[in-house]
Amino acid sequence: MEKEIIAFLKQDKIIDTQSADCKDLQAIYFDNSHESLEVIRHSCAHLMAQAIKNLYPEAKFFVGPVIEDGFYYDFRVENKISEEDLIKIEDKMKELANLKLDITKYEISKNEALTKFKDDDLKQEVLSKIPNEVVSIYKQGEFEDLCRGPHLPNTKFLKFFKLTRIAGAYLGGDEKKEMLTRIYGTAFADKESLKEYLHIIEEAKKRDHRKLGSELKLFTFDDEIGGGLPIWLSNGARLRSKLEQMLYKAHRLRGYEPVRGPELLKADAWKISGHYDNYKENMYFTQIDEQEYGIKPMNCVGHIKVYQSEVRSYRDLPLKFFEYGVVHRHEKSGVLHGLLRVREFTQDDAHIFCMPSQIKEQVLEILNFVDKLMQLFNFSYEMEISTKPEKAIGNDEIWEIATKALKEALDEQNLKYNIDEGGGAFYGPKIDIKITDALKRKWQCGTIQVDFNLPNRFKLEYTNHENEKKQPVMLHRAILGSFERFIGILIEHCGGEFPFFIAPTAVGIIPISDNHKAYAKEIHKMLLELGIDSEIYEKNESLSKKIRIAEKQKLPMILVLGDDEVSKRNVALRDRRAKEQKNLSLNEFINLIKEKISEVYF
Repeated sequence: MEKEIIAFLKQDKIIDTQSADCKDLQAIYFDNSHESLEVIRHSCAHLMAQAIKNLYPEAKFFVGPVIEDGFYYDFRVENKISEEDLIKIEDKMKELANLKLDITKYEISKNEALTKFKDDDLKQEVLSKIPNEVVSIYKQGEFEDLCRGPHLPNTKFLKFFKLTRIAGAYLGGDEKKEMLTRIYGTAFADKESLKEYLHIIEEAKKRDHRKLGSELKLFTFDDEIGGGLPIWLSNGARLRSKLEQMLYKAHRLRGYEPVRGPELLKADAWKISGHYDNYKENMYFTQIDEQEYGIKPMNCVGHIKVYQSEVRSYRDLPLKFFEYGVVHRHEKSGVLHGLLRVREFTQDDAHIFCMPSQIKEQVLEILNFVDKLMQLFNFSYEMEISTKPEKAIGNDEIWEIATKALKEALDEQNLKYNIDEGGGAFYGPKIDIKITDALKRKWQCGTIQVDFNLPNRFKLEYTNHENEKKQPVMLHRAILGSFERFIGILIEHCGGEFPFFIAPTAVGIIPISDNHKAYAKEIHKMLLELGIDSEIYEKNESLSKKIRIAEKQKLPMILVLGDDEVSKRNVALRDRRAKEQKNLSLNEFINLIKEKISEVYF
């Protein structure tokens, strides 16, 4: 299909061709640009709704927005729709698209719309959230719906789309309201892009951390325990412990001091910090001795109290405290998703207390730490500065100073970054670290936040070189974000084939018969002394079955031990990463392991 103009861009706002004055506008062509895909996918959402209405005439529709990688529509229908029905809906969409229906827009007053849709409670719900006195409606064939747009001029453009899944969604995201049906889909401007996307979707299903977490016996969830509360099994706990130990050493080498704050604090402390007013809906509270306490959603207040435990001088700064802090946040059940969205998690959290003149230096040092860690796990990443949100503490001047400090640190090193207006924490602006995995998906992980507000609220002080009392700056910093989320992302990034240095079981040892078990146990002990976990496969099964079981666990290395290996004190090594098999002396194998361990450094 030749490139056609499908919309216009004016000051970052997309405008329909049918309603645009074409002067001084930038044309949007039918391609896979961000702006074009937004129009294509928005139009495809309406095409899906039209197809559903054709197949299920009683269907009523709520909203159908564009999302990061596609679109969805929430609707009510009497029939139960399953995954199998998506093909039927897709076929109807293709049939309607081939009719080459013009997509037109008209406007009516809000009162007229309320009358027009008086028998449709979902439309009434949508209209109740629209502040404007004039609303727009888009129409194609017999189908029409309330919508701001913009849309394609004709359904002929919609050829390359796919409905990806079906789910339930509470009306307006409110758990107290009814559950609607939600269908997700995506669309592209060409067949190749759709094909590539669907390949990634299929690969993502194979790499789903929940599936691999079960197969590799890393973690589980139990309804008797509660949603969003992961239970770490032995393999997962080993993996996590290795990650924690590695990071502990890296922190200490960078001058961080380990500290630990309580998980339960009086509500008064959360009132001083501002969490009570700005974050209460995400917290859990309880009563102890008729006093209100809050379970911590963040580690900041505990670290502030560590700072206040002594009188501080400018000679002490910067002070760097770190903690693997367990936090709890109230998440709606509908958004819980394996390890990626949980109610209890552990942050690799740190707070740096410094003088204003030290902000840039400290931010750059953190970014260096981030870079080393991302390289270690083969993640590419980008950065985004998030500015003052609508719900925030502190005046605009303080926010401006903090935001400028972050920008200057990045600009000085010629580091690229995007701006997320209004995306900051309620107490300060931040740099968000967004990593890209092997399937080219972006994930929010680490963060660096500059905070003048909490030091002011808690009256933090240090004595400067002129013996004057001054207020320090507080830098909030997490690199992984949380161990849970990072491990979930890592599982999918490497498909369960973990790097050797954190693999929960790095070596599988397979004795061919009982005569070789003593040698297997000797090697197992030697590896354990080096900090390497191994497993001996000693069940009374065939050699081929033992190898298959070990390979299914995606172990980096497998050793096969028989008479020859025992007599010569050798090992028959299968290296999964190098995709090779070779015979080594035991000493050569142990030296190989030591080399692999030494490759990990910061």
